[in-house]
Amino acid sequence: MKKLATLSAALVLAGAAAAPAFAAQQTYVIDGTHTLPRFSYSHFGFSTQLSRFNKTTGTIVLDKEARSGAVDVEIDMRSVDTGVALFDEHIQGADFLDTATWPSATFKSTKVVFEGDKPVAVNGDLTIKGVTKPVTLRVTSFQNIKHPMLQKDAIGANATVTVKRSDFNAGKYAPNVGDEVTIDIPVEAILQ
Repeated sequence: MKKLATLSAALVLAGAAAAPAFAAQQTYVIDGTHTLPRFSYSHFGFSTQLSRFNKTTGTIVLDKEARSGAVDVEIDMRSVDTGVALFDEHIQGADFLDTATWPSATFKSTKVVFEGDKPVAVNGDLTIKGVTKPVTLRVTSFQNIKHPMLQKDAIGANATVTVKRSDFNAGKYAPNVGDEVTIDIPVEAILQ
């Protein structure tokens, strides 16, 4: 009986010690060279203009077993890249991004929605120019594999959301220059 009790206790302890390995959260650091958020909008109905931000940092936490996660991203708004240096300066002015006062934008998740093993949406708070609004990023693709060059666990995804720039005090020239802005975020992150 004593041996059975000892064996039972050992199995319980071994199970408790192994449990965190199965349900552990993993933190991935965003790769800024492959995470370049883009934004597009209508320019007087003539064309859809496309620009991007060149500096993005943050982390993504993923718990595969629990099908949960968290996203925390910061975009350097001064890194806006329209393809024209003069317009980069113009769009950083007070009527648009006001980077002198608000140099960064942030997204902090409140919930990651999974279908099966893959995230399909990320609910969270987007802050631009000091204004915070709840948004839902729709995840259009997701992959979690070993990075072929770095030989580390990595994740990659594409996500999209459409917001009104006037909601963030950046509505100059709307509606002639489109108020609706589509933000597309290609993201890659490496296990910390």
